[in-house]
Amino acid sequence: MTITLITGANKGIGFETAKQLLVLGHVVYIGARDARRGEEAAAALGARFVQLDVTDDASVSSALGTIGSAEGRLDVLVHNAGVLGDDGMDGPTALRVFDTNAVGIVRVTEAALPLLRESANPTVVTVSSSAGSFWAVTNPDRPEFHLPLALYSASKAAATMLTVQYAKSQPGIKFNALEPGTTATDMTAAFGIGRSPEESARAVVRLATLDADGPTGTFQDENGELPW
Repeated sequence: MTITLITGANKGIGFETAKQLLVLGHVVYIGARDARRGEEAAAALGARFVQLDVTDDASVSSALGTIGSAEGRLDVLVHNAGVLGDDGMDGPTALRVFDTNAVGIVRVTEAALPLLRESANPTVVTVSSSAGSFWAVTNPDRPEFHLPLALYSASKAAATMLTVQYAKSQPGIKFNALEPGTTATDMTAAFGIGRSPEESARAVVRLATLDADGPTGTFQDENGELPW
């Protein structure tokens, strides 16, 4: 059995990733901030639920403690929780966006490392964004060029960098960041753009099911490595 934790998995790409990994035989823990929504999502899929708010140290510690007690290890960690942060450009909004999209990665990863080290093939996938890629946001041919999302973009640049640095500091664990593709979720509803979460989740699943000799320290989309 492959033990997998997905943060922010009660909806969108996280939910569809959980669904696809369950089909592949993974034991999937759905991490969600809202207990009711998380429990409903887990019940709908046949997954397991842990209350997990990536901005709260106690919540993160409790969630990983629950998984550790039940499973003794963690094979796959998917950092999927995120916020858009398009409701203001001020200090409090910036702190909230970075706390969720970047600092949350540190909280969860640090809590998960002891369990990941118990796995024979530990893998971490960060659902990042090429909105945080200098190459993409300065390229008029890319959709990211036209997105006025400064805080989201900056926090996703941080998320990708954290992933690359973790790959260097934890050579026994694969860490890869992903641009999942423009996806129609509640985060992008105002823009009226994107493909189905199911389609984008396939890119997450590919990185979540890498062989032991798979790549690490990369930033990819469904077609392979991306400039950053």
